[in-house]
Amino acid sequence: MLPYATLSEAEVAIGRNLTAAETLWFNYTGKMPDLMVYCHTIALLFCVYSLSPLPVVLIELKRLNPFDSHKIQPKVRLSFKEMFRCYKDVMFLFFCIVGPLQFISYPLFIKFVGIRMELPLPSVWEVVAQLVVYFLIEDYTNYWLHRFLHVNRWGYENIHRVHHEYEAPIGYAAPYAHWVEILLLGVPTFLGPAIVPCHLITFWLWIALRQLEAIDTHKGYEFPWAITKLIPFYGGADHHDYHHYVGGQSHSNFASVFTYCDFIYGTDKGYRYQKKMQKKLKEGSYKKSD
Repeated sequence: MLPYATLSEAEVAIGRNLTAAETLWFNYTGKMPDLMVYCHTIALLFCVYSLSPLPVVLIELKRLNPFDSHKIQPKVRLSFKEMFRCYKDVMFLFFCIVGPLQFISYPLFIKFVGIRMELPLPSVWEVVAQLVVYFLIEDYTNYWLHRFLHVNRWGYENIHRVHHEYEAPIGYAAPYAHWVEILLLGVPTFLGPAIVPCHLITFWLWIALRQLEAIDTHKGYEFPWAITKLIPFYGGADHHDYHHYVGGQSHSNFASVFTYCDFIYGTDKGYRYQKKMQKKLKEGSYKKSD
């Protein structure tokens, strides 16, 4: 609940007129308990999980052209029943693990870490700078935790193997995992905001973008016109799809977002070799056609 009874009090407190966004924030959250505002995170995650994979699911089920020609593993097709089972399993874990975890994290993030809800809202540059930091922290820590789950036989067989049930992943399989892995790999996601506290608006953007990125890298399609190709070192679906394709024996492409960790630590050699061979085969087929 904001410590201002009226818009005028808020403007006096921050020493200027409120922006349109700040006025909207005041009107919506002004009299709402902080816990209720924070719990909007659960609704946000539910919407992202449920809705964002739908366009690519439709493309796969209907084999819509020209989009379907960009499927990375065209020989593997999932039925609607299989996709719905994946979604149902993810939602079970969402309501049993992710939702309650968000709820009980309120004291930690709001009271201890210092995720703030009050006015003023952060500037665009502040939001962008914090999001960049969060992505870098998440990517680096996720790389090592993910790599550990493959190197450690017990960790893979008893925890991470669940996620690899989908050798040709779909968007709904992004959060499909053992509940222990959800807790373990949730640490890199929350580590950035814990180190560099932000406004709740920024936190929501971070949570949404991180999940959208995970769904994007699991969607199973590599679209050449995707706007994410403008992001330096962004791995995308093709980079992560190889990791699933190789499966449990994979010692390649562990990073969640970017490619530089795999390159620096030499865990993308198999992927780069495959790309090299595919390029040679493609060039050979062109020469034959000539």
